[in-house]
Amino acid sequence: MDLLPPCSSCNSLYRKPALHRLFTSPLSNTPKLRSFKCRSRTVSSELQTPVGVTGKTDSYSPSIPTHKVKVHDRQRGVVHEFTVPEDQYILHTAESQNISLPFACRHGCCTSCAVRIKSGQLIQPEALGISAELKSKGYALLCVGFATSDLEVETQDEDEVYWLQFGRYFARGPIVSCDSEKLLKYTTLLQK
Repeated sequence: MDLLPPCSSCNSLYRKPALHRLFTSPLSNTPKLRSFKCRSRTVSSELQTPVGVTGKTDSYSPSIPTHKVKVHDRQRGVVHEFTVPEDQYILHTAESQNISLPFACRHGCCTSCAVRIKSGQLIQPEALGISAELKSKGYALLCVGFATSDLEVETQDEDEVYWLQFGRYFARGPIVSCDSEKLLKYTTLLQK
């Protein structure tokens, strides 16, 4: 059995995987059933925790280059300017500086944090949510993007980028239910 350290809000240790064990009170010799799982322990999602971000704007390692990033947030009508170290994701660094930018998955798989690069460069090896074609047209994802120079970007409409990415697959129109009569009419129309 592994003992886990006490949580920050209590002093109880708990064991895993067993949640209960017999406990003998120091004041009496009678065994009691005691839960070693802290009830006030909260689990934070890794998707909500910026990894490797210090939370301070100018406390970066002097050996790691930093770059000025300017984000034109079209949806909110504001422009954000902040400094990003080369080894940290742009979105995470912005959040550590209390800058709110659009996002959803944080894994580079959707188009919520998509931007269009106006000037500068970034790398995004984990950006699965946009194709190589869109990347070559200047689209990028801030959640998995690393600035490699001073950078100016503009947020994009998520639906617009999604359509650019996947629209060719839906070009035939809306999906029809599998009702046999409707399907027959639909396939007949497609053949004409």
